Amino acid sequence: MAVDTTTDTAAAKPPRAAWPVEFYRSQLGKKIVMAVTGIIGFGFILGHLVGNLKLYLGAEHINEYGEWLRDVGEPALPHTALLWIARTVLVGAIVLHVHAAYALTRINHTARPTKYADRDYIAANYASRTMRWGGVIILLFIAWHLADLTWGTANPDFHRGEVYSNIIASFERPAVAALYIVANLALGLHLFHGLWSMFQTLGWSHDRFDPWRRNFALAFAFVVTVGNVSFPIAVLTGAVS
Repeated sequence: MAVDTTTDTAAAKPPRAAWPVEFYRSQLGKKIVMAVTGIIGFGFILGHLVGNLKLYLGAEHINEYGEWLRDVGEPALPHTALLWIARTVLVGAIVLHVHAAYALTRINHTARPTKYADRDYIAANYASRTMRWGGVIILLFIAWHLADLTWGTANPDFHRGEVYSNIIASFERPAVAALYIVANLALGLHLFHGLWSMFQTLGWSHDRFDPWRRNFALAFAFVVTVGNVSFPIAVLTGAVS
């Protein structure tokens, strides 16, 4: 006598999640999420650099810029509302970026449980091989940066709204300046490899355009790194005081 297992099979099969969740569960979905959140990060980093360059125009300009970030969106939105929306989007992008990177690493380790006995370090460039640790360094640096120049808990001479003097007080400490320089060098490597990978993930890769793609990633990482590193050096050397 045949047994009807249709009901049992249907009951055992878990219900499908919403399409965005199902998409993110796939390896391709995680890669695309990393690329999209990376674009958000690249945009923020470039905008952050452009704003910070006002340091070279003097205290009035960069302090006014810092206050403008709180006022932008008024009167359509409440004071600082747009700033907090941007912060929320950025934090969400960071969380998704980190989780997708971790999940993809686990998938790769599962697919290749044993390490290569003889790895080709010539073929694997330095930025690619240090991507994981660079990401950890950047996350730790973000926490320090917020404590130092946003919350002020790590800055002994912090005054709310005085962006210029806060930067001077922070970078006058050689150890802190060195920390910023090292962290931004790690950020530069991360940006270079991240941009290169992003183009490939989104399908913007072709033998004809790969040299352009590499040059763009290199130029973006170089500009951001030089710009960010210039701030602590300018303070240490007295060019900005």
